[in-house]
Formats: sequence, structure tokens, C-alpha cells
Amino acid sequence: MLEVSARKRLAAFDLDMSFSCESAGVIAVFGRSGAGKTTLVNMLAGLLRPDSGRIAVGGRTLFDSASGVDVPPERRRLGYVFQEGRLFPHLTVRGNLGYGLKRAPPDERRINLEHIVDLLGLEALLARRPHDLSGGEKQRVALGRALLANPRLLLMDEPLAALDQQRKAEVLPFIEQLRDDLGIPIVYVSHAMEEVIRLADTLVLVSDGRTVAVGAVDELTSRLDLRPLTGRYEAGAVIEARVVRHDEEFELSELAFPGGTLRVPGLDLAPGADLRIRIRARDVALALEPPKDISILNVFPGEVRDIGAEPGAQVDILLDLGGTALWARITARSRQDLGLTVGSRVYALVKAVAIDRHALGRSAGRPRFLSRPG
Repeated sequence: MLEVSARKRLAAFDLDMSFSCESAGVIAVFGRSGAGKTTLVNMLAGLLRPDSGRIAVGGRTLFDSASGVDVPPERRRLGYVFQEGRLFPHLTVRGNLGYGLKRAPPDERRINLEHIVDLLGLEALLARRPHDLSGGEKQRVALGRALLANPRLLLMDEPLAALDQQRKAEVLPFIEQLRDDLGIPIVYVSHAMEEVIRLADTLVLVSDGRTVAVGAVDELTSRLDLRPLTGRYEAGAVIEARVVRHDEEFELSELAFPGGTLRVPGLDLAPGADLRIRIRARDVALALEPPKDISILNVFPGEVRDIGAEPGAQVDILLDLGGTALWARITARSRQDLGLTVGSRVYALVKAVAIDRHALGRSAGRPRFLSRPG
């Protein structure tokens, strides 16, 4: 379990964050720049001392102002991956990895060099020095170095922020793989919702130094009241699905979820693989009757559960597809023409080509939440 109750007076604001969640999978800390994300992670790492409060990981207290506990950073057994790799320039990749391994007590070295080299695809890089690596390669080495310290918790502070889209696409699968393969809990700081949706199980929303909400990614991204923080333009539903079959002739894959079967461009995944899918609200259209003679392959019956009240030309509609939440964004004119109200029966239309590969992530088990901020 990750328990945080920390207060710190800063120049920009007074930070006061409090939350508790199962320390399993990926815990994403999400918020705008200046919200206090990095400050929170630095307090977890022991690089910044809270003025008061308590921090505990897996039942081990790292900081407690009431009892005078403040474990030094080097004894917290937490790995830290920064925005830049921060590799030692005078060491080879093998030397940088070896430095991480030396930080782990010999009797606690569950993760070895060969495993990390294979997991992160570093074999061809071992003899190189950091100046001969691409940005994505540096981050993979930094990941490996942090993991070889055999940490109890891995902290990642916007590790992809300095990378272009191509390098991000290179590193993201490795983060997914280490999440699934090693089972080390990860606190992942980001202001990119697409990364959060792809990687995280738990979402911690922060704003102005406060914890606003804690919960499952799909639950928090479906809440209208949190749209100012989660982002309205990219807003949508997060759905857990499973690959059921492939249509080889038309290069499509069929994904089953509670509410129907979704057809998407062909995936290189075996039937039975679990995925997390993001369907953007702007990619969902609505109809009052089952449409005929249209190109859209995905049509789902549903019921209107909520309607956004924001003024303007667009309106967000929350749908229930037999237990699965889906958002649609339509014009206010269309809502009026269709006469939509809470309880209206509709059909949701989702283009197969709207589900791009950036909206897909390998699914991991959802943790159990123990408390939520008040």
C-alpha cells in the first residue's frame, strides 16, 4: 500500500496532498505543470522533506513528522527515473547498469543484469557510452539502472517528456513490459493523458498542490466534473477488452467488452490478449434508430446517463452500453434535434479507423482502492 499525507510550504502554493491506494501496477500522478507532481515524487524519494505528515510504502514508514522518522534517500530502496537519463558519461552502458546493481544488497537481488538486458533490449548497446545513444536508448538504460537497484517502488518523473513521438513509441512498450514482467509498483508522473491511459491502473489527479481525486483510470476519466483536469479535448472512455478473433481478409481484429464487440484495424495479438482501449468522445456519433447502409462498423445500443452542462456549441453525452461507459461529443444543435435527455435510448456509432494504435495499451489487473480524498 502507498500512503501519503504530506504538507509543504512552497513559493507558489502550499502543498497538502493526502491519499492511499494499493501499491500495485502503475500509479499515475497527473496534473498541469506546476500542480505539485514532481514535488510529491521528490518527497517520496526523500530528496525533499515535507514540513509535516507521513509517507509509507508497503507498510514501511519512510517519513513521519510525529515520530521523527525520515529515512535517507539511499536507504529508501526506491528507484528514480528522471526526464533525462542522467547517465554517467564516463561509463559504458554496462557500467551504468552495474552501478545500479551495486546499490542492491546482495541478498535482495531478485533482478539480475541478464534479465534486464533481455527485457529492455540492451544487448547491442552494452559497449556504448551515453553520447552514442539516442534519447529513447538513454531512457531504456536509465530504466535498467534503476531496476537493477531492485527497488521496492519505481518513481518515474515524466520520463518521456523530452522525447519526440517516435522515441516515445519506442520506450512505451518497454515500460508496459516491465510493469507486467517484474511486478514492481510504479509511480508515474505525467501531463500526457495518452500515457496515463495506456500504462496506469490508478490515477491520482492533482491541482494547485492538492489531491483532487484518486481512483481507477476508467472511472475518473468518465467523470464530467473532472474534465477541467483530465482534459476536455482528448476526453473519452477507457474500456477493458479482449481480442476474440481476427478477420484476415479485411485485416480487422474483433475485441469483446461488456456491451458488445468492437472492430479495429488488425492487431498483432493472439486471441485472449487483454487490452485497454481509449475511445475519444469526438469519435462517437449518435442515432435514434439502428442506421442502415453506412460505412461505420461499430454500432452499439445504449442509454443516455448524463449530459454535460458546459455552455457552447458542443455537449458531452455519457452513455451506458450495458455496463460500459462511453462518451459522445456532439453539437448542441444535434442534441436539440434528437431531443436527447437522460434516459433516452440511442445507438452509438464508432468508426473502426478512429481506434488508432496510440489508443491501445496492454491491460494489467486493476488494484483495489482503500481510501479516497475527501
